[in-house]
Amino acid sequence: MLTLPDDMISTAPILPACLPENGVGRIVNALAHALPAIAARLAAGRLPGDPAALVGTNDSGDAQKALDVGAHDHILAELRGCGVRHLLSEEAVAVETLDPDGGYDIAIDPIDGSGSIGIGAPLGMLFVIYPTGPVTFARPGSEAVASGYASFGHSLDFGYTLGQGIQVFTFDGQDFREAARDLRIKPTTSTIAYNASNERHWPEGLQAWARDLRLGKDGPRGRDFNMRWLAAAVGELHRIVLQGGAFLYPADRRKGYENGRLRLAYEAVPIAFLMEAAGGKATDGKRRILDHVPADPHENVPLVFGAAEEVDVIARYLET
Repeated sequence: MLTLPDDMISTAPILPACLPENGVGRIVNALAHALPAIAARLAAGRLPGDPAALVGTNDSGDAQKALDVGAHDHILAELRGCGVRHLLSEEAVAVETLDPDGGYDIAIDPIDGSGSIGIGAPLGMLFVIYPTGPVTFARPGSEAVASGYASFGHSLDFGYTLGQGIQVFTFDGQDFREAARDLRIKPTTSTIAYNASNERHWPEGLQAWARDLRLGKDGPRGRDFNMRWLAAAVGELHRIVLQGGAFLYPADRRKGYENGRLRLAYEAVPIAFLMEAAGGKATDGKRRILDHVPADPHENVPLVFGAAEEVDVIARYLET
């Protein structure tokens, strides 16, 4: 590894030392333990084989790639014996039972952003943990006890919350070491992430928001904005956790997008639980995500998250 002049050996706490010894801590640690093997396979690219090879279609109708299914199976193996009863994954049609006597349920997206597998763009993993309940996962996200994410980028980062603040750890080659503690989301931002190519399909109120945004300091917002789009919600999430910002993937008029495109149970809810634990907000444009109850385990939802004031501004535009 290249050593920079001011580099030093990190003595920051390792992840297991920062987690409670109860069931939630054990599950969070198991999820983190699964990540280095996935990161190593990503780093190998196409040398051993094609991680983006199509192997099927998931319940949401999206093409499944080899890495999607491989990561799903790998994470399940890590979670066995950790007290997980029900597991809902984007890569499995049915909810799986790992331990009939387990005290917790998990909803997980093993590889978020898999459309970018093999091109070096950010990928990740999202999860949320509940006390065990209905196998249908028909429950509001407000009942969760923990959520988190992994970011596979130029570093392997793991962020989680147990309900207060966001803790971020970075893998040093042997352990996950604490990189940031009790992070909070700034209430205002001038950095926005959305797919501008879809703007013409949006509701008129949201199109007005985007037009006013682009006018910058010369428009009604009175300040300039920067725009980002990584095409992976978890990549945007990691950046917003560290630097602030806001993200939106709204519903629009296209067929199949009328109810949004992100999955409520294992994408929107984990992100929303993280945001609220750090003082941010997450809505479907108007309604709090953590108040939604999935009618179907793989239900879609629009998603707006990040800086609380900008989330509120978007809601006001949508009311016009």
